[in-house]
Amino acid sequence: MKDFKFKINGKDYATSVVEQENGTLQVTVNGTAYEVEMPEAAAPKAVSSPAVVAAPAAAPVAGGSQTVQAPLPGTITQVVVSAGQKVKKGDVLVVMEAMKMANDITAECDGTVASVSCSVGQSVNQGDALVVINAEGAPAAAPAPAPKAAPAPAPAAKPAAGASVISSPLPGTITSINVKVGQAVKAGDTVLVLEAMKMANDITAECDGTVKAILVQQGAQVQSDEALIELA
Repeated sequence: MKDFKFKINGKDYATSVVEQENGTLQVTVNGTAYEVEMPEAAAPKAVSSPAVVAAPAAAPVAGGSQTVQAPLPGTITQVVVSAGQKVKKGDVLVVMEAMKMANDITAECDGTVASVSCSVGQSVNQGDALVVINAEGAPAAAPAPAPKAAPAPAPAAKPAAGASVISSPLPGTITSINVKVGQAVKAGDTVLVLEAMKMANDITAECDGTVKAILVQQGAQVQSDEALIELA
């Protein structure tokens, strides 16, 4: 199990990630557990993957060193700090896009950046080292809450043959449906809003088309990869 802390839009999140034997991830955010099914192409790989080589930990100082790791597979979209820079607990170090969400990766202690092991545009795997901080008397992290049993996923709706399907990137709740059947949409248009892990996520069309069917209702609970909208 790996424990992480995030600050997203000014809110603190305590997160633990556990890889299950069936290939899914159990992600617990502030005590609420989610079962996340990862596409095969984005499935977590060993840390020794040649795509990212973790930098060796810096020599410990008064408070030791802290290695900030990627909580999930994703892509680095912004590196905010550089080696030698002073940081405070909660400062944003790196911004990572994972499951179509921008996540602020923050420092868990005061200290000095010893090394930065990632760059903008780089794809990283779960557990890859991103930043090493020489801590200044950092306290031990509080233990993560015990994971709760995740509900069994509901069977996904079956799309019509030949239709282009917009699917849910992760479990969540439909908070808004922005289109209706027969409406023409363009690639990038927001078709609905999904709330997941206390964040509102715009789900967009990946191609031009016409809404053929809406397979969910506002307020519905959906699972990862569940079909949401069909485009003709």
